[in-house]
Amino acid sequence: MSGKKGTFWNFIDNLEGDKVVWIITVLLILFSIVVIFSSTSQLLRPGQTRLDLVKEQMAVVAIGLGLILVCYNIKNIEIFKTLSACGFPLSLVLLLCLVFKVDNPLIHAQTINSATRTLSIAGLQIHVFEVTKVAMVAYMAWALTARKEHKLDFIKNPFLRNLLFIYLPFVLTCICVIWCGGTSSAIFIGGIMFLTVAIGSPKKIDAAILFLMGVTGLGLAFGIFLISDGKYFDRFETVLSRLDGEKASDEEKFLASKEGSVEYYALLDEIRQMNSAKIAIHQGGFLGKGPGQSTQRYVVPIYSEDYVYSFIIEEYGLLGGIMVLLLYVSLLARGSIIVRNCDDYYGKVVVAGLCLLITGQAFMHMIINSDIGFLTGQTLPMISHGNSAFLCFSLAFGIILSVSRIASRKIANEQKKEGPLISISEEVADELNNLDQFESEQQDGI
Repeated sequence: MSGKKGTFWNFIDNLEGDKVVWIITVLLILFSIVVIFSSTSQLLRPGQTRLDLVKEQMAVVAIGLGLILVCYNIKNIEIFKTLSACGFPLSLVLLLCLVFKVDNPLIHAQTINSATRTLSIAGLQIHVFEVTKVAMVAYMAWALTARKEHKLDFIKNPFLRNLLFIYLPFVLTCICVIWCGGTSSAIFIGGIMFLTVAIGSPKKIDAAILFLMGVTGLGLAFGIFLISDGKYFDRFETVLSRLDGEKASDEEKFLASKEGSVEYYALLDEIRQMNSAKIAIHQGGFLGKGPGQSTQRYVVPIYSEDYVYSFIIEEYGLLGGIMVLLLYVSLLARGSIIVRNCDDYYGKVVVAGLCLLITGQAFMHMIINSDIGFLTGQTLPMISHGNSAFLCFSLAFGIILSVSRIASRKIANEQKKEGPLISISEEVADELNNLDQFESEQQDGI
């Protein structure tokens, strides 16, 4: 038996933390590799092959797994608390670089479709909104914990304490994201921060104040958009165009436009991705076309971000789509178990917030792909193409797995303390053994 200590299966068995979350993580990573392999050549740079693309994704996966293992092996949760305190300062600095559109040899803010979401830092592209999501959930968990542990009591006024460490970070983050052109992202990020505080704070007034601040901030931004005639917060124009039922839809405008005109091709670009996603879901059927057999990928050159779930269904069918859905549902379920069994307050809040972030974004992505909700540009966590998003969510999974080790020890200890469900006396046990021996003799005689 001693020779089996180094086997792979013993390594898996000896992994601490929630093994279901480990399985979910690995399966999502495998899906990401398959999706990148099935993507179109539009992701390739000159001279590259599809194999080069897979190699690049494998390198990103290796870095992501490294982050997960580093976080997983941090046994002192105080380290996470200390790092989480930097979540808001980090997010604010990155967002301000976007707001002021910093452009110098080291940092360059990139604007695409009138929205500034990405920073190029020394040639490395960072999707700031993805960093902000994870960083702000961790920060809110730290702020609530620091307040509970009286580490913020150097500020005597309780309201001022809450204002500086909870309310203002929430407002400033949302305003910066809206200013950069991410209206839907601001609503989503603000919603996740609100839910994190609502779940983690024993004071329900905190959630109420955040809700009022969020609604008021959104209203003010919309008012500035109207007063400035669309000069500021111009992305509200896109929101209004999707909400205004009186206006003709893009499909109707496309059908009414003259074939070959500039308007015709402009509208074609607008509806191409959404229509191809619906066609992909329809053609996928129950079992799908098979890996790499998507036809809609030739219609939509780059589908591996906002509409990746539609093309998963096209290639792997409804069965594959349900499997991906169950992975996120399982994560939410396991997250609730970890929260219930974790004694550390910070651990409870950060796991709840991160699980809500991952599953909430996944469900929003799926709803949009099913043509139920409005397009928001939310990717499918750990599957959609995007290095920054993948690494940020890897960090989130690493934190969840690390905290789950604390909970798993408590569950194991409780199981050891519990006795068997049915206690059998020695006399009954002897009678059962005699009965087993009698039956064995009878079978031997036959």
